[in-house]
Parts: sequence; structure tokens; C-alpha cells
Amino acid sequence: MITVKSLKQALLQAEMPPHALKKQLSDEQYQSCFGDLMKGSESMTYRDFIIPHLSKLIEPLTRSYDSISVLEIGPGPESILGRLPYHHRRKIGRYVAFEPNKSFAACLQDWVCNGDGGLSPFPNRLCRPTIHQSKLCTSAEGICATINSDQTGGKFHVVLFCHSMYGMQPKAEFIRRAVDFLVNLPEKGMVIVFHRDEQWDLAGLVCHEQATYPTSTMSVRDCDEDLNKFSSFIVGFTWQDNENRNCMQSQWQEICRELGHREMLPNQLVFSSPAMFATFSKLSVSYSSPAPEVPLWTVRRPLKNREARGIKPALVFRPTTIEHVAQCVRWAIENGFSATVIGGGHSGHCVRSNVVAIDMGELNEVYITSDWKSESSQESGSLIIAGAGCKAGEVVSKAREEGLTVPLGSRPSVGAGLWLQGGIGHLTRLHGLACDAIVGAVIVSVDSGQMLFVGNVPSRYRPAGATRSENEQDLLWAIKGAGSNFGIVVSVVFRGFSAPTYFVKKWILSMEDGKEAISKLDEYANRFTEKLPRSLSAGLYLYQEAEHLYLGVTIIETSINDVRSENSCSDSIEGILGPTVSIETVEGLQIFEIEMYMSTIGGGHKKGKTSSFKRCVFLRKFHTSAASEILVSAIQHRPTPLCYVHLVQGGGAVQDLAPSATAFGCRDWAYACVITGVWPREADETELPQAVVEWTYRVTAALLPFADGVYSADLGPDPRDKMLALRSFGSNLPRLTYLRHKFNPHNLLAHTCPIQKPWTGPRLIILVSGKSCAGKDYCADVWKAVLAADDDPTISIRKVSISDKTKQDYALSIGADWRRLIEDRVYKEHYRADLTRFFEFQVWRRPQLPEEHFLEVVKDAVNVDVLFITGMRDRFLLPTLSPLVPGSRLLDIRVTRSEDNLFDTRAASERTPRCAESFPAKETLFHSSPSLVFKNDSRGACKARQFAQDSIRPLLSQDLQKLAAMIPSVSNFPQFGIEFQHVLHISQCPGGLSLCTSLMEAHFADNWSQVHSIICCEVGSLVFASSLASSVKVPLVLIRQAGKLPPPVVSVKKPKSHISSCDLQESRLEMDPRLVSSNAPVVVVDDVLATGKTLCATIELLQKAHVPAQNISVIVIAEFPIHRGREMLHQHGYGDIRVQSLLYFEGA
Repeated sequence: MITVKSLKQALLQAEMPPHALKKQLSDEQYQSCFGDLMKGSESMTYRDFIIPHLSKLIEPLTRSYDSISVLEIGPGPESILGRLPYHHRRKIGRYVAFEPNKSFAACLQDWVCNGDGGLSPFPNRLCRPTIHQSKLCTSAEGICATINSDQTGGKFHVVLFCHSMYGMQPKAEFIRRAVDFLVNLPEKGMVIVFHRDEQWDLAGLVCHEQATYPTSTMSVRDCDEDLNKFSSFIVGFTWQDNENRNCMQSQWQEICRELGHREMLPNQLVFSSPAMFATFSKLSVSYSSPAPEVPLWTVRRPLKNREARGIKPALVFRPTTIEHVAQCVRWAIENGFSATVIGGGHSGHCVRSNVVAIDMGELNEVYITSDWKSESSQESGSLIIAGAGCKAGEVVSKAREEGLTVPLGSRPSVGAGLWLQGGIGHLTRLHGLACDAIVGAVIVSVDSGQMLFVGNVPSRYRPAGATRSENEQDLLWAIKGAGSNFGIVVSVVFRGFSAPTYFVKKWILSMEDGKEAISKLDEYANRFTEKLPRSLSAGLYLYQEAEHLYLGVTIIETSINDVRSENSCSDSIEGILGPTVSIETVEGLQIFEIEMYMSTIGGGHKKGKTSSFKRCVFLRKFHTSAASEILVSAIQHRPTPLCYVHLVQGGGAVQDLAPSATAFGCRDWAYACVITGVWPREADETELPQAVVEWTYRVTAALLPFADGVYSADLGPDPRDKMLALRSFGSNLPRLTYLRHKFNPHNLLAHTCPIQKPWTGPRLIILVSGKSCAGKDYCADVWKAVLAADDDPTISIRKVSISDKTKQDYALSIGADWRRLIEDRVYKEHYRADLTRFFEFQVWRRPQLPEEHFLEVVKDAVNVDVLFITGMRDRFLLPTLSPLVPGSRLLDIRVTRSEDNLFDTRAASERTPRCAESFPAKETLFHSSPSLVFKNDSRGACKARQFAQDSIRPLLSQDLQKLAAMIPSVSNFPQFGIEFQHVLHISQCPGGLSLCTSLMEAHFADNWSQVHSIICCEVGSLVFASSLASSVKVPLVLIRQAGKLPPPVVSVKKPKSHISSCDLQESRLEMDPRLVSSNAPVVVVDDVLATGKTLCATIELLQKAHVPAQNISVIVIAEFPIHRGREMLHQHGYGDIRVQSLLYFEGA
């Protein structure tokens, strides 16, 4: 799809009539064109990119200040700020705009004062908005004289350019002028720029945040009138006389129709219009160099990646020592900047526009030691220490001199980023991935700038001042497969392997048609997977030349002693594939030259320089032809003749490690499928690269249903990569998300492979709480065994103790055996009193420690469906912990036992009295109602087993999942920023209401026969409560808005929910107090529990009707823990009221 920029160039290059005179568009013409444009696909860019990012950027300001001031440049007829969520708009107290278009300025003045329906978009503004009908200029006198007339002195928290910098040159000067209008430090202020994604040279200005939206488009209706206005809008002018105007408009219509994309929207011509945003502050202008001795590149070294070559970073540091790197990091943290890291230069995100880059090229030393002995195990051997500036070829060449090698991939010029993200090459099947060979590393922390080392780093290769990381295990685990996200790796320590000799055979098979290509690709791929030993590795290439499909095959046999096995499988393959086209024996760097993309496809590299774009998908075994059909079709419809698909065989040593052993979690794959788009280097500035990129993403997406994962080494900040990154780390993604936030808290490494996923805990988390000696661990073991007895392979169950972490810390501090503290009850009792005091002291120093321990336990429960957590004694379990895991069902099962019957129930025959004096005298009092209560007062496990059958197993019922599937999610309703869950839709689904009713009836923790009445509040509750009341044969009591019920009534003020908070009208709730009894239980039924305000009002109303809190229970259809509704109940003194929810949702 051609870009708007290229369209403009084509329109301007159209042949003009002699003596034709141009005329600038009038304000009215511009307004008409702009209005038409916003009716097309451009509006989706505002909805999907601009508004979400603008809302996120302004969020910290609206949290920090009661009122903020905004200066907007060129807002048009309405400000984009009017489409922000209400809670942001109400914080805008002062609004000033510069709008040079007369028509726009008049519309803007009316809109900002009256809005839609007479309501101002900024309801809490402190002064009348000021609209200047003039341009922003870089002359300080011309603008400050106007601004300073305002009483606030002309300083703003936000200066906004939203697609309004077109024609402003040089842009750096306008941004500098905008920065001058920001509030002074230490107050927070930012310049926000939204623009078409173009490469700017901002003369050293450093942006704080940046993002692109490469899939943004601009569309126009395919009719002469609209095309005339659209083309004039794009070039910015029209023609003075009608004859020339008609002549040029005819040409422009033809150009638009020729270049426009027609398939995306009906009767529309669509053009690519990539968008971006960047933010700047006073620090963007006033920063200082990190240190005089840190060199800067004045002329940047050439980069391999085509995209990177065209990008202009703000600064490029060229550190020559590790201390230089640490200084750069500390400087970036101090100024709030992000940074990119340049290694081999193959990555498209090693540099970003107007972002600081750190070029590691000078740190390119390679050292080899052969006398290594592990400090923590019996391992020994040779180590290869490689600086982050090394290329793979340099490491292999140096190692070869010592008879060693490292499995570093298949391209000699790649850098450290590849090793840290995986590293797939010729030795993968024999020795594993490159990241698997990492045994240690030296890292500069992006949290503090401190120099750290992890794993096995020989002492003489540890930098002066470097310390062993306190989180060594996590950090080493993370850099082995996702290493570009957790720190700046300065050097890597590899385990060395004996250097092999490679015996290489090649075949090129001509395919008659696509059908044969599919058949052969399936056959050979599966045969190699089943038959080849680890010492052999197959590579398959699918490409097309002269409209003829070819399948290239390379078999590489690895030998340590230069001798091939007598019964080599590669010989038998000749009987299948036929005669080879070449047989070679190579060593060391020569192995990089034998790849077919280097020597055969498209004439090899001898044909001239090319650029490429690739993505890699891990394919499982070819059980069907579906994947082969996609690949063959992709080659047949490739955008250039140079594009190809490369299948690199996996298995072998890759699968020796468990997916959780390193961050590289995708290991169950047969082939790494590299979809490679290639084009001639001279076409870099044409539309061809974009076509190749789009083709690559399309093929990748089509293969995902057959994939075990996606290779993360190629992925970057492109929004399209975010979805792929969700498939890059397998079950390790939740842990990586947690660790990334932990090790990269300032988001300094913001432009690496995106590891962003909201934390999702187990489906069901059961907190087993109770006093000491109540039998919590025993009961949890019984309940776990009952669920495990179902032998359901789709449900995994785990039981952990929340106190294990404290026991480990305590044991370390006093030298005790932490395993015995966990496993040996007698040993634990000896230390119990001191252990309790130790924990209380820790909590005194770190009040959030219980929550931290809880999250750590949940974090470690990767791929667990049901998690039992014992040892819980916190006062407010559900109100405190449920918002931390909003996507999980969190229950508190209270285990109770009479004080005079504290005995051990580890076996049915044991009744060992316990000594109360061995426990701390002070027991925590529980101040929250549990979800369920289990009275552990019977000998043996029968009662506990029955409780699990009756009360816990139903929580895993498929019926609950069916009910959840009946609730659709609606974005930005009823206002922007709300992810609305349409709970009432249950009643509109066939069988939905009856299913919901049966679940409420079954999950109720008490006895329905004792319930006097069911309480419902308004329509949302009435739908479900009336059905339930009819089913259990209990009277229904209505709570209505004031004036809807006849007297006598009692009433309370009706609160505004987080969804209806924009409704400023106050109302009250009423009920007839004669319908309830002070001595009988009632059940409140509501559709949603979010903030808890409505539920609190309902309970208050019941208490006015003389129903005590202990007689009130609550059943909710859907709960949103993130809003802390249970905490609201506690704040109102209703914490002892039991609230049961059928479903839980993460959203707003």
C-alpha cells in the first residue's frame, strides 16, 4: 500500500500546464477537506492510537495535580482532548489554543465553551478558554506577549501538537519554543507530538517516550468530487483558474485511483499513513553529557538493518569501558530517558528516532580460559568470554584458534542481541541454543547503573567494582532467552565445545507445481524429523525463480574428529532426494558461507546488496499439509523474486531442557520457519520495503495456528510484534513480565522485544486460613488430593505455604536448616516463637511484605489452575489480596476448631494433643468474612473429603465457564476508557437465566430454607433476583429509586457508580421496611460488584429497616476486584458480611 508521502510526491510530479498559478486553500476549503478526511479510516487512528496513548500520557498528571493547564497548537474545530475519559477532562482547569484557521477557530471557541448539548468538555475549568487565531512562531516576543497576559504566567503542564506540525520548519525550534512554555521543574510538564511517522532531525533533542503506529491509513471515497478535495488537501493548494484546475484535477484523480488500495474498504481508496508520537520535557533540551570521558559518535557507523539505517537517534554514545556504560545508564535514569543498544546492527530497533543509543562496538574483546571450575558445582572445562560488541564470526574465529566453538547461529555478523534471545544455528541440535551455552554474564543494571555479574564469571574477568547480583538466579535465567530486556549485558560467558568439522551436502529439487511442492515439503520435513540423529541437521529452502518453484535441501553432518560415521544417514538421504548438487567439508567460519541464501537463492550475495525483513515461527511436526500449503502459497505470491522461506531443523539438544529451565520457553518444535522478505538495496526508499514487511507479517500470522511459538530475536516495538511476543516465551511469559518490571523499573529499555502482559494468576486461588493448630495444611492436602483424584489432565493443582519465604530468610539469618523448617514439624516448633517475631519485624520495616509474599507465590504458580495457599493469618484477606489478582477467583476458606481440641490430624488414627504454650500468645484476629468455613472437628479425613466434593469441586464447573461466555465485552462504553461487561446479556441468551439461577442456588454457602427474603436493587439486580426467588420459593423485596414505591418507606442516598459517575443528578433509594424481619436472614442479589458503593447503600438501607449485618448475605453475578469493592465494605463496617461472586473479571 502506497504511503500518503509517496502519493504527495506523485501528485506534485504531475505535468502542470504552462503558466498555471497555484492558490492556497481557503480556510473554508481546508475545513471541508478535513471534515471529509475524519469520516474515513483516519478516524480509526485517532480511536486506536492517538486517544489511548494521549490518555495514558496525561494520566500521571491528572493523578498528581488537582488542575492542569494545556496549550494546544492547531487543534482544528474540536480538540482531541474532548475525547479523553471524563476523569481526565475534569482535571483540565486552563485551556489555551493557537488555531490559525479562521473557520476552525470559530468552531473551536464555540465547542470549548458549550461542547455538545451545552456541556463544556472541561467541566471544572478555572478560567475562560483562550483561543488565539494565529500561528505559533519561534519568536519569543511574538508569542510570550500574548501568553503572559494570562494571570498564570503562561506556563503549562501540557503543550500538545496533534497532527499540527506540518509546515513547521525547523521542527526542533518549534519544539524548543513549546518546551519554554512548560511549568518549571520539579513540576511535571511535557510536550506531546502526534505526527505522521517520518524521520526528523531534531538537532539533539531527546524524547522521553515514543511509539509508532505503522498500520495507520487514510481513505477517501472514490468519486471525482471527493478526490478533488482530497488531492488538494494532500498537496496543500489548488489552482487559480478553472481551466488549469480541471486539467490538474483530472490528472490527480487518475493518480489517486492508480496508486490507491481498493480492497480494504468498499468504494474507498486507501493509503498508508503511519503515525507516531513523541514526548519532550525541559530535560530534553537542558540535559548534560553523562561524563566528559564518554565518547560520542559524530558520524555513526553503518548498520546492517535497512530500517535502522534511516533512523536518526538523538545521541549515540560510544563507550570504551564498562564504567562508561554505567555512566550512560545513570545519566539516562536521572533524566528520565530511554535508550537503545547497538550490537551487530541487524535489529530494526537498535536505534530509534530522537532516542539515545549506546553503541557497544568498542567492547569487542574475546577471551578464552581452559582451566575453569564452577564455584557452585563439579563442572569444569573451557569458557569463552565475549564482549557485547563482538560479532558471531569474531567469537567463532577466536574460539577456533583454541580448538573450540560456541553454537552462535548461522550469520557471522550478528551481535549479542541474538545470543541473548536464543541463537539458532548449525550446532543447535547437537549442543542447544546459543543462550543455553551461557553460564555467566556481566551486566549493567538499568535500575541503578550498578555493575553486576551473574553465574560463572572467572574472577579476572569481573570488572572492578562489580558485585554479584542479589537476584542472580532470576537475572541469569532471564537473560538466557530474553536478555535484551533486563539490563545492558556487557559481556557473556559461554561454555566452550570442541570445534567440529562440517560435512555439507546440498540438493535442489525442481517442483512441477504447487501441489508437488506441498507434497514434497511435507514428506521430507517429516522424514528428517523422524530419522536424523543429533549430529545431522537439515535445512529446507522454498523459493521461486522464473515462475518455477524449488525446494533446496542442506544436510550438515557435524564431526568432532574430522571423520564421518561409516553409516552416515546423509548417505541414505541420497536415495530419497537423488544426486547432490554439491558436497563440501568446511570448518570454522566457512560454515557461514554454505547457506543457500548466501550462494544460491536469487544468485546469492554476488548479485549485489540486498535488504531484508524476517520473522520466525516455530513449527511443530507437519501432521497435515496446512502449513505447507501456506508456505507454498506465500512463495507464489511473494512481493519480490528474492523472498524465500528457510526451515531450520530443531529437536535434539533443544528439547533436552525443560521450557522453564531458561527464559527461552518454546522448545517443542520441529522447525524454525524463517519467513524472509528480500529486496534490492537500491529500492530501500521505494514502496517495496513496506510491501515486503506486510507480506512477512501476513505469512507469519497465517502460520500461528500450527506454531509452538514465535522467535523473539526479531521482535521490537512495532505494535504488530506485541501480539507475536505473546507467543514467544511459552509458559514463561508471566514470570518474564514480573521480572521485567523488577529489573527495568524505569523502562529504560523501552524499545526491545515487548514483554507486556497483565498478570494472570491461577483460575482458582484458595487461601486456607485459620488459627494455629486448626489443621490448615492437613485440610489443604486432603482437598488437593480430592481434586487430583479426578485425573483431569487439563487441571493442574498445587499447594504452597505463604510462610516458606519467611522461613528461608529466617534460616539464612541464623544458620538454621530451612528445609527442615518447612518439612519437619518438631524442628519448626523449636523455632516458632522466634520465627514469628522475625516476620513481625520484617513487616514493621516493610508493611507490604505479606502482599509481596502472596504475589511471589502466585507468580511461581505458572500454568497452575488451582492454587492452595496455607499459612494465611492476615486480618483482611480478600479485600487486600483480591485486587492483586483481578483475573482469578480468590476464596478464603476458614478452618476452625474448638480451643480445647487442638490436635494433629495427619492420620485418621492419630490424636496427638498440641501444647498451646509453644505458640505465640498473640493470635491474629480475622476481620473479614471468609468465603467458606470448614469445621475441622472430626477424626480422619472423611469430612474434609466431603467438603471438597460439595464446596470446592463445583467452583471448577464447566457451567461457570458457560456463564462467563454469555457476557460480551464492549470497549469504551458507556464512556471512553470503560471495558463494559454486559452482564445483563445473560438473560438474553437461551438458557442463560436458568443457568445463572441454578448456579446461584447451588453456590449459596448457607441454607435457603432459613432465608426470609431476597433483596434486589434496581433493574440489574431484579433480572436475576426474581428468577432466584421463584426457584427457592422466597419472597422478593424491591429497592427502587425515590418516588417509585408507596409509603411507608425508608431511604438512603443513591451513590454514583464508576460507570454512571458522569450523571450529576442526585437521587435516593427506597424500600418498604415491613417486608423484612430483624430476626431472619436476607440475601442481597446484585449483578455487579465493582466499587461497592451501591452494595454499601443497600446494606445501609436494610439496617434502617432494622436488619442487622449478621443476618445479611450477598450474591453477586460478576465481580471486578480491581475496584476494591470489598475494601469499601470494610471501610463502611460491613466486612463481616459474606459476599459470594459467581464470576470475576479483570477489566474496568
